[in-house]
Amino acid sequence: MFETVTEKLPVYTGTKQPDPDERDANGRSRLPYLPNPELVEAVNLAIYLERPLLLKGEPGCGKTQLAPAVAYELGLPLEAWYVKSTSRARDGLYTYDAVGRLRDAQLAASGRLSAEQLLASENPASYIRWGPLGRAFLRERRTIVLIDEIDKADIDFPNDLLLELDERRFVVEETGQEVQAIAPPIVFITSNDEKDLPDAFLRRCLFHYVEFPKRDRLIEIIHALFPATPAAIVDQAITRFEALREEMRKDKGEAGKKVSTSELIDWVRVLRRYPEDEALAKLNSKLPYPGVLLKSWEDHIRYLKK
Repeated sequence: MFETVTEKLPVYTGTKQPDPDERDANGRSRLPYLPNPELVEAVNLAIYLERPLLLKGEPGCGKTQLAPAVAYELGLPLEAWYVKSTSRARDGLYTYDAVGRLRDAQLAASGRLSAEQLLASENPASYIRWGPLGRAFLRERRTIVLIDEIDKADIDFPNDLLLELDERRFVVEETGQEVQAIAPPIVFITSNDEKDLPDAFLRRCLFHYVEFPKRDRLIEIIHALFPATPAAIVDQAITRFEALREEMRKDKGEAGKKVSTSELIDWVRVLRRYPEDEALAKLNSKLPYPGVLLKSWEDHIRYLKK
């Protein structure tokens, strides 16, 4: 049996938003996050059932931003694991500095280590570096863990995490130490559907598809991010943005790359540098600043000629 926490389960509401000037530990501005009720419910089910929440949705729809938003509202630490094509499942648990241990053994043999360094070199645990999931298991508080873009890794990657996500434990092979989660972490996993995930992995997760926001929600998001922006600019910018998305949907189908929420935010950020009348004039003529929205030469040719 793994040890579990006994405190009351945290509840996410999606209503606590940072102040406009508030910054995170890395000095970056905290952005508001406005989830719909279905997403809020999915988060709380994942907390209650102690299951990872697998999030899918088109790129730029806000999957990655959910974990920091939940951590902020609940006042919990956040561990982010950004998966790459070369990532191994063990990287998120720990890495072992075998090269460093060999170096220290050679230095010890030649008498070039202090007594303190020599003592540390004789302990294999001195060469362990905990990964995001490993640190979350070792904390006495619940931790929010983001495993971002899991489908970027090798197809075996999700299967290699089954025990760790299901039973919340793992063994450090080099020392034989078994690490058991003290407090069950709250795990969010994102996928862009670049490859299918194994059935055994999917069975251990809850699933939610992050829908692209409707017009009212887009307006709410922009006003939350840029509260001083005139309503006329926001309204016209979203009208142009939605028209462009619809053209892309007709041309490319539902699976094709379309402009996303993150690109809309950048676009409005550029437009609000101008006085209201000048910004509206730009929005009522040829699509302004297309490089913010259109990310391929084919899209520039196709949509700027219309």
